[in-house]
Amino acid sequence: MNIKKIKQNCWLWTNRLVVGFFILSIVSTILFRFIPVPCTPLMLIRCTEQVFSGEFPILKKDWIPMKDMSSNLVLAVISSEDQKFAEHFGFDFEAIEKVAKLNEKLKKKGKPIKGGSTISQQCAKNVFLFPQRSYIRKALEVYFTFLIEIFWSKKRIMEVYLNVIEMGNGIYGAQAASKTYFKKDAKDLTAAEAATIAAVLPNPRKWNAGKPSSYITKRKNSILRQMSHLRGTVEL
Repeated sequence: MNIKKIKQNCWLWTNRLVVGFFILSIVSTILFRFIPVPCTPLMLIRCTEQVFSGEFPILKKDWIPMKDMSSNLVLAVISSEDQKFAEHFGFDFEAIEKVAKLNEKLKKKGKPIKGGSTISQQCAKNVFLFPQRSYIRKALEVYFTFLIEIFWSKKRIMEVYLNVIEMGNGIYGAQAASKTYFKKDAKDLTAAEAATIAAVLPNPRKWNAGKPSSYITKRKNSILRQMSHLRGTVEL
């Protein structure tokens, strides 16, 4: 067996895979600038988990354009998740530094660490990647965040994010959440309802926007205060 030839073939196929990955990632990013994202890796994972646990798979999603979403919801999510969304290029390094320092303290106390991802990062992760924690996935998240910031507008990033983000058990996107929790279209959400949905996003399968706990109510009120400060200053 020619070891040299084997190495050459391995190198050739590695190059092809790398080039293929870059082409596919760029093409899919450009494509999703114009068409709805049909499904995400997380949606597939959740459905698989439900099947293996003996449950009927639940997948509630209804893609709607940005114009059919309440401005209250956009403002609530920005207030809660990423107040510099309209300004940064995918990454809020000041927030990342603050979260890193906070997580050091939380680790010492044995408490769960907090994420410092921007809306752009969360959107990239949801659309293109699996939710596992690893350095490779984080590197890919950075890569796809750059791609969507380059090829999509901020309005498109928000539109995709609010259509694919998990908002409950088997519930994805603003329209499905609005219909499930408040029996109305996403365009009709009040400020308080939008703030409640935003309040549960850190853990949407643990918390319920339709039946908010006292903790979620406190978060909602905090988000409402932030919304009042930001109203009129955010433009996508």
